[in-house]
Amino acid sequence: MIRAFVFPGQGSQAVGMGRALAEAFPAAKHVFEEVDDALKQKLSKLMFEGPEGDLTLTENAQPALMAVSQAVLRVLETEGKWTLAAKARFVAGHSLGEYSALAAAGALSLQDAARLLKLRGQAMQKAVPVGIGAMAALLGLDLPAAQEIAAAAAEETGKVCSAANDNAPGQVVVSGHKEAVERAIALAAEKGAKRSVLLPVSAPFHCALMQPAADAMAEALEKATLKVPAVPVIANVTAQPVSDPDQIRKLLVEQVTATVRWREGVETMKKEGVTRLFELGAGKVLAGLTKRIDREIEASSVGAPEDIEAALKALS
Repeated sequence: MIRAFVFPGQGSQAVGMGRALAEAFPAAKHVFEEVDDALKQKLSKLMFEGPEGDLTLTENAQPALMAVSQAVLRVLETEGKWTLAAKARFVAGHSLGEYSALAAAGALSLQDAARLLKLRGQAMQKAVPVGIGAMAALLGLDLPAAQEIAAAAAEETGKVCSAANDNAPGQVVVSGHKEAVERAIALAAEKGAKRSVLLPVSAPFHCALMQPAADAMAEALEKATLKVPAVPVIANVTAQPVSDPDQIRKLLVEQVTATVRWREGVETMKKEGVTRLFELGAGKVLAGLTKRIDREIEASSVGAPEDIEAALKALS
């Protein structure tokens, strides 16, 4: 059996995440303490107790989700007495989850991943004033149709609009100026979309409006220590495996403004022989998307103490 470990992105956060894990396993508690120390912030208290509004802020949600993912992995490795490289052929993460994947594979330290994600969240929020941008999920359309709609909306409005996430067949997210995204929603209805919904996000991620954030990450990543990961990372930008630290650094910068090619990334893992996928961290979004992308890949989510035993058994 060839396995991959994948790591969730923004939207999977919820107040209380990681709390039961920290109470049940010292290894998880240590991860949260390390992240708190790295950020000089009681992020774990915010994760465990809220308020939800503060946890949802991009600069908090990003390192918080990474922390939960690392805590799950640390528990699995400690309880199972193995390392990630012995159990997974690939790692991948959705948007911020790519940093979780890199930390899991040892390419980034836990502390650097936390600091980079805090900065990434701040830079993304700062790049576009609140209310100027928007994101919308176009349901029932494939990537080429969504790209065509986004391009038409951009041309008609003279504003930015592009495909931000290709999540699964029939689920593509567009991002850009609010006016252009609203126009894309109208065009999608004409093109036969089942429905389109504006997403409750604080900024238009993964489009050209995020260029200031990409510049900030280029500067930060230049100073960060990146090592060869223990297993290849499936990059969001290319949907292909990458192990070279310089290439990883370049792709992380591009990722801020580029489309997250999640569907293709899962398809790449399938072509490489992956038959089992474990989503480590908060929520069950990626396991759900996997079932929509390819039902032959068995996918499960590991995020709570009760999931650990089943995962260890499956990984034994």
